[in-house]
Amino acid sequence: MSLLGRLSADEEASVPRISLDADGPVITVRLDNPPMNAFDDTQRDELAACARELADARGVRAVVLYGGQRLFAAGADIKALSAMGPEEARGWNRALQRTFDEIARLPMPVIAAITGYALGGGMELALAADYRVAADDAVLGQPEVQLGIMPGSGGTQRLLRLIGPSRAKNLLMTGRRVSAEEALRLGLVDEVVGPESVLDTALGYARRLAEGPPAALEAIKEAVDHGADIGMSAGLALERSLFTGVFGTAHATTGIGSFLEHGPGRARFDDPAPDG
Repeated sequence: MSLLGRLSADEEASVPRISLDADGPVITVRLDNPPMNAFDDTQRDELAACARELADARGVRAVVLYGGQRLFAAGADIKALSAMGPEEARGWNRALQRTFDEIARLPMPVIAAITGYALGGGMELALAADYRVAADDAVLGQPEVQLGIMPGSGGTQRLLRLIGPSRAKNLLMTGRRVSAEEALRLGLVDEVVGPESVLDTALGYARRLAEGPPAALEAIKEAVDHGADIGMSAGLALERSLFTGVFGTAHATTGIGSFLEHGPGRARFDDPAPDG
């Protein structure tokens, strides 16, 4: 699937589960698998292909994940899962986990715009984002334990790192659903707005980040994400290495020069790829 949604001959034969919308340097990735945006093989594979293309796309500076006005995503296709044996389920899960990890590792900021339900795999996809905007009537949760299973697409690991072990275990072991208000208190989401404002708010934040220097934003994301998994000394070494790399970019020259001439906050980083 091409970046702007042009379909190949094979894709034209079926209804796409992912659609893309470009707003300058911001791309909205829309889940489109009604009625619940459940992750079947087709939607998973299209999302993976989309992530790979976005990772290498020149000029894309921010990504918004969106499931539509009604809901974000209600998880995996349970009916399909119920027909699988352990080995088949393991392979299916590995592919979905890899897909969400590709979203998490995108070099540009990723913002999840959460409406309605974000449950199971839907919540795991939202957790792969860097920032989450939720509707005030949104409902989030990892209910897998209620089916006698557990999250398998990043839920245990990303929840642990986001809200700490005790709170993560509470949500994972009970499978309970949380309101947007509680999600904000727990740190599951970063901003709560009215349902009609979710996408606009996420796009507004994405546009703001898209105005920043891409190499610096990528380096910050890498430092924070990888620093969470290593010790302080190794984290500081990583930060130092990334700082040195960013310092040599054209945008660093632009930003420092603008600060010296005009003061802070005046630099414009319009060129999408000055160092590539």
